Amino acid sequence: MFKQTRISVFGGRDITDGIYDDAYELGKLLAKEGYLVYCGGGNGVMEAVSKGVSEGGGTCVGILKGQTLDEMNEYVHIPLATNMGITRNALLAYNCDAAVAVSGHYGTLSEIAYAKQLEKPIVGLHSWDIDGLENVKNPHEVIQFLKENT
Repeated sequence: MFKQTRISVFGGRDITDGIYDDAYELGKLLAKEGYLVYCGGGNGVMEAVSKGVSEGGGTCVGILKGQTLDEMNEYVHIPLATNMGITRNALLAYNCDAAVAVSGHYGTLSEIAYAKQLEKPIVGLHSWDIDGLENVKNPHEVIQFLKENT
């Protein structure tokens, strides 16, 4: 039976250097804690968290929008080409025990909505200010949330 806790990280492609740094640190911390990390596999938050997971010795699954690996960042360990476009956002929510929303725009908002509908624990880091999404200040607080809610 599979027992590793699965964490999906949602986030945007167009981000600041500060958001990149926090997502990278988050990835390293997720790897250190032994979480299996899922993300969209592309640029921005997805690249930063994948890089952190990779350099932290963890495993990152990239659920890609297209049917090829062209959009995948170089730090994804297990790519899943879906050819589903943005509807693949639902897969990220279905395939996690908890989720983290980092920054992001409407794609991230849709992922948050899927996670909320599925009643998955979700925490925000520099993300949307909406009811039901607790935003924290740094990657260490994300890890604390995950430990308390998974």
